[in-house]
Amino acid sequence: QEQMVESGGGLVQPGGSLRLSCAASGGTFDDYSMGWYRRTPGEERAFVAAISWNGDSTYYKDSVKGRFTISRDNDKNTMYLQMNNLKTEDTGIYFCAAKERLQPPNLWYEYDFWGQGTQVTVSS
Repeated sequence: QEQMVESGGGLVQPGGSLRLSCAASGGTFDDYSMGWYRRTPGEERAFVAAISWNGDSTYYKDSVKGRFTISRDNDKNTMYLQMNNLKTEDTGIYFCAAKERLQPPNLWYEYDFWGQGTQVTVSS
Protein backbone atom coordinates (compact mmCIF):
# COMPACT_ATOMS: atom_id res chain seq x y z
CA GLN A 1 0.00 0.00 0.00
CA GLU A 2 1.36 3.34 -1.06
CA GLN A 3 1.67 6.02 1.61
CA MET A 4 2.34 9.64 0.70
CA VAL A 5 3.40 12.68 2.69
CA GLU A 6 3.19 16.18 1.24
CA SER A 7 5.46 19.05 2.28
CA GLY A 8 6.49 22.49 1.11
CA GLY A 9 3.31 24.47 1.65
CA GLY A 10 3.21 27.83 3.34
CA LEU A 11 2.29 31.49 3.09
CA VAL A 12 3.52 33.40 0.07
CA GLN A 13 2.74 36.74 -1.54
CA PRO A 14 1.14 36.96 -4.97
CA GLY A 15 3.80 36.48 -7.62
CA GLY A 16 5.89 34.29 -5.35
CA SER A 17 6.89 30.64 -5.68
CA LEU A 18 6.62 27.42 -3.74
CA ARG A 19 7.77 23.88 -4.39
CA LEU A 20 5.61 21.07 -3.07
CA SER A 21 6.97 17.58 -2.55
CA CYS A 22 5.15 14.28 -2.19
CA ALA A 23 7.28 11.54 -0.68
CA ALA A 24 5.94 8.00 -1.19
CA SER A 25 6.68 4.77 0.60
CA GLY A 26 5.32 1.26 0.98
CA GLY A 27 4.91 0.43 -2.69
CA THR A 28 6.80 0.41 -5.97
CA PHE A 29 6.73 4.09 -6.88
CA ASP A 30 7.07 3.69 -10.62
CA ASP A 31 4.02 1.41 -10.70
CA TYR A 32 1.96 4.53 -10.05
CA SER A 33 0.82 7.52 -11.98
CA MET A 34 0.41 10.55 -9.74
CA GLY A 35 -1.62 13.69 -9.40
CA TRP A 36 -1.98 16.93 -7.46
CA TYR A 37 -5.39 18.15 -6.34
CA ARG A 38 -6.44 21.04 -4.16
CA ARG A 39 -9.29 21.70 -1.80
CA THR A 40 -10.84 25.15 -1.64
CA PRO A 41 -13.96 26.45 0.14
CA GLY A 42 -15.89 25.90 -3.06
CA GLU A 43 -14.50 22.58 -4.25
CA GLU A 44 -13.55 19.42 -2.42
CA ARG A 45 -11.05 18.09 -4.95
CA ALA A 46 -10.02 20.26 -7.87
CA PHE A 47 -7.56 18.86 -10.38
CA VAL A 48 -4.27 20.73 -10.61
CA ALA A 49 -1.77 18.50 -12.43
CA ALA A 50 -0.94 14.86 -13.14
CA ILE A 51 1.98 12.82 -14.38
CA SER A 52 2.48 9.39 -15.88
CA TRP A 53 4.51 6.65 -14.24
CA ASN A 54 7.77 7.67 -15.95
CA GLY A 55 7.18 11.41 -16.20
CA ASP A 56 6.87 11.42 -19.99
CA SER A 57 3.28 12.65 -19.94
CA THR A 58 2.05 15.59 -17.89
CA TYR A 59 -1.35 17.23 -17.62
CA TYR A 60 -2.42 20.58 -16.17
CA LYS A 61 -5.47 22.54 -15.21
CA ASP A 62 -5.78 25.37 -17.73
CA SER A 63 -5.37 28.09 -15.12
CA VAL A 64 -1.96 26.80 -13.97
CA LYS A 65 -0.41 26.09 -17.38
CA GLY A 66 2.81 28.02 -17.79
CA ARG A 67 3.05 28.66 -14.04
CA PHE A 68 3.15 25.18 -12.47
CA THR A 69 5.42 22.27 -13.34
CA ILE A 70 4.82 18.72 -12.18
CA SER A 71 7.75 16.30 -12.09
CA ARG A 72 8.89 13.11 -10.38
CA ASP A 73 12.09 11.40 -9.37
CA ASN A 74 11.49 7.66 -9.29
CA ASP A 75 14.88 7.02 -7.70
CA LYS A 76 13.82 9.16 -4.73
CA ASN A 77 10.17 8.01 -4.69
CA THR A 78 9.13 11.65 -4.80
CA MET A 79 6.85 13.82 -6.89
CA TYR A 80 7.08 17.60 -7.06
CA LEU A 81 4.95 20.59 -7.98
CA GLN A 82 6.89 23.76 -8.74
CA MET A 83 4.50 26.68 -8.47
CA ASN A 84 5.58 30.05 -9.84
CA ASN A 85 3.77 33.37 -10.18
CA LEU A 86 1.28 32.31 -7.55
CA LYS A 87 -2.12 33.96 -7.43
CA THR A 88 -4.60 34.34 -4.59
CA GLU A 89 -6.91 31.85 -6.30
CA ASP A 90 -4.20 29.17 -5.94
CA THR A 91 -4.86 29.14 -2.19
CA GLY A 92 -5.99 25.78 -0.85
CA ILE A 93 -4.94 22.49 0.66
CA TYR A 94 -2.86 20.55 -1.86
CA PHE A 95 -3.06 16.76 -1.92
CA CYS A 96 -1.00 14.26 -3.83
CA ALA A 97 -2.60 11.08 -5.10
CA ALA A 98 -1.43 7.80 -6.61
CA LYS A 99 -3.07 5.40 -9.03
CA GLU A 100 -1.65 1.98 -9.81
CA ARG A 101 -1.51 2.29 -13.55
CA LEU A 102 0.76 3.91 -16.11
CA GLN A 103 -1.36 6.93 -16.99
CA PRO A 104 -3.24 9.09 -14.47
CA PRO A 105 -7.02 8.80 -14.26
CA ASN A 106 -9.36 11.59 -15.25
CA LEU A 107 -11.38 11.73 -12.04
CA TRP A 108 -10.21 12.22 -8.46
CA TYR A 109 -12.16 9.29 -7.06
CA GLU A 110 -10.32 6.89 -9.37
CA TYR A 111 -7.08 7.37 -7.43
CA ASP A 112 -6.09 4.63 -5.02
CA PHE A 113 -4.11 6.51 -2.36
CA TRP A 114 -3.98 10.05 -0.97
CA GLY A 115 -1.70 12.07 1.22
CA GLN A 116 -2.87 14.22 4.13
CA GLY A 117 -2.41 17.52 2.33
CA THR A 118 -0.33 20.67 2.74
CA GLN A 119 -1.72 24.19 3.05
CA VAL A 120 -0.81 26.81 0.47
CA THR A 121 -1.89 30.37 1.18
CA VAL A 122 -1.29 33.14 -1.33
CA SER A 123 -1.96 36.51 0.24
CA SER A 124 -0.47 39.97 0.51
